[in-house]
Amino acid sequence: MNELPVLAVTDLRKVYRGQPALAGVDLTIAPGEVVGLLGPNGAGKSTLTKIACGLVRPSGGRVEVLGEPAGSPPARAALGYLAELFRFPGWLTASELLRLHQRLAGSAGGGERRELLELVGLEDAADKRVEAMSKGMQQRLGIAQALVGSPRLLLLDEPTSALDPVGRRIVRQLLGEVRGRGVSVLLNSHLLSEVEMVCDRVAIISRGKVVRAGAAAELAGAGAVEVELESGRRVFAGATRDDAPRIVAELVAAGERIYQVEVRHHSLEDVYLDAVRGETG
Repeated sequence: MNELPVLAVTDLRKVYRGQPALAGVDLTIAPGEVVGLLGPNGAGKSTLTKIACGLVRPSGGRVEVLGEPAGSPPARAALGYLAELFRFPGWLTASELLRLHQRLAGSAGGGERRELLELVGLEDAADKRVEAMSKGMQQRLGIAQALVGSPRLLLLDEPTSALDPVGRRIVRQLLGEVRGRGVSVLLNSHLLSEVEMVCDRVAIISRGKVVRAGAAAELAGAGAVEVELESGRRVFAGATRDDAPRIVAELVAAGERIYQVEVRHHSLEDVYLDAVRGETG
């Protein structure tokens, strides 16, 4: 028997003042899966996330969290959310902030607070005020806040965009810890390299539609082998690094003089730009 998807989005539509923000989106997230949601500004990423949280009503279609309608009490209890531009009261300590969110979520216990602070590497900052924390510390505290109540689904909106490379690495490691606990993640991000490193699957959204979806490696494809010959440059599309020796041997046997061999790989950025260009061009 197949396990129930943690998030199921079916033919999701949203219209703002006559303008479609979402135009029939389908997306599922399995238990323990990290899915990256990519797209330009205004593509509909944040709208989809807010509908999943129950903050925005859809114009059509449906969103379910563990089989429950988005926005219903069981669905809200099953997810955690961290907005891109979150703001926490600066006068609260890390422990006080988590206690506040425990009360809001109907959760309780100092043990949970200690565990979450340890998970995000802030166990020594429990009594530190938010206003005295670095951006990276606040970001990690935000993820701890989103994990209050042991949610099954975590919705993160640009969690690494304002961080330096060290901070981004810490958040990547944290996402690995979260996945190890069986928590699913929907990650909105403009940093394609980050998505490529941490996500099991990627969905590219443009003009309110999912235009490409799949594992990053599958979307990128095999690339090509490019050979510079005396007679000019030849490209062997779809060829991989393992094909290069055979290609070179065949060309030499055919009397060609070879000056350079280059193995080209399509990146997630190439796929993204091609998909978005196809929708906006």
